[in-house]
Amino acid sequence: MLIIDAALPLPEPQTEYEAQALHFCQQWLSGQSHFQLQTSGSTGTPKIITLTRAQMQASARLTAETFQLQPGDQALCCLNINYIAGVMMLVRTLECGLRTFVTEPSSDPLPKDVSLDFAAFVPLQLQHLLEQASESLPQLNQMKAIIIGGAAVSQSLHAALQVIQAPVYATYGMTETVSHIAVRRLNGPEQSDYFQALPGVALGLDKRDCLHITAAASNFERIQTNDVVEMQDGGRFRMLGRADHIINSGGIKIQLEEVERWVEPIVQAYYPGKRFFAWGFPDERLGQALTLVIEAESLAPELNQELLWQLKNQLPAYKSPRSLRTVNAFQHTPTEKVDKRATVQGLPTE
Repeated sequence: MLIIDAALPLPEPQTEYEAQALHFCQQWLSGQSHFQLQTSGSTGTPKIITLTRAQMQASARLTAETFQLQPGDQALCCLNINYIAGVMMLVRTLECGLRTFVTEPSSDPLPKDVSLDFAAFVPLQLQHLLEQASESLPQLNQMKAIIIGGAAVSQSLHAALQVIQAPVYATYGMTETVSHIAVRRLNGPEQSDYFQALPGVALGLDKRDCLHITAAASNFERIQTNDVVEMQDGGRFRMLGRADHIINSGGIKIQLEEVERWVEPIVQAYYPGKRFFAWGFPDERLGQALTLVIEAESLAPELNQELLWQLKNQLPAYKSPRSLRTVNAFQHTPTEKVDKRATVQGLPTE
């Protein structure tokens, strides 16, 4: 395992992945002023973005202030260092004087017998850790903060993480904003449905009610997103879904993420632990037919019919899934987000 201590010289790499992490650190320590990073491709075609050193420094310092990170604090970098979430853990290490354990991304990322102050996970990693809570909770509970990013936190994961005593936050951000620019508390009495913009971050909406962002981390340029949100005063907002995840089914506009939130408790009652997402498949009569795609080798026909009946009776009119589709395993981006578009390719529409 690679340990990068900002107070010590860089160690020698033992693996190719460690060599990549140390190469970035060498570039940073040499004073390099611009860095090229690739977006994950979860919301569109992957592209290369150039970020300045000043942007990345502003983001790192804002994170340190938000979570009260101090020089010497121990952090875990278990996210892909070729993308923004992982590389910013390296920047925080070097800029904020941290001691960081770098591990290749996996479903079981916690190093054994290590005291940690700060860690960032994707939902799949935290879900796995909570499935073996007797082993992971002592380490999780002692942290100053745990952040989750890269994908939405499901209702089932949200319920499961209430056993964690350390504060757990969902983050909102992207490569263009140099990691997160807003956080939402997920556990304890301070938990909220709304993200809170970090200090110095200015937010607004376009005509589609999609969020735009201006901050030091964006080089004070306006970043326009496709994320439809509900805004409140004081930089608070609630995610509703993506503008490009709205389908038109029989003339009714349906936000797919909203459907996923509605159906989750019902789906979990029939198929506990199964991952799923909503999608619109081409349909001659409706234009697009609302469908649930479930990660499973097969589903029981009688349960499927009962599930569809329950969904029809419990969801708003015209917004209940018309059918279920199964796929053996979801496709993922390099940053472990579910790649919905790649997953549905080749699936039958009927």
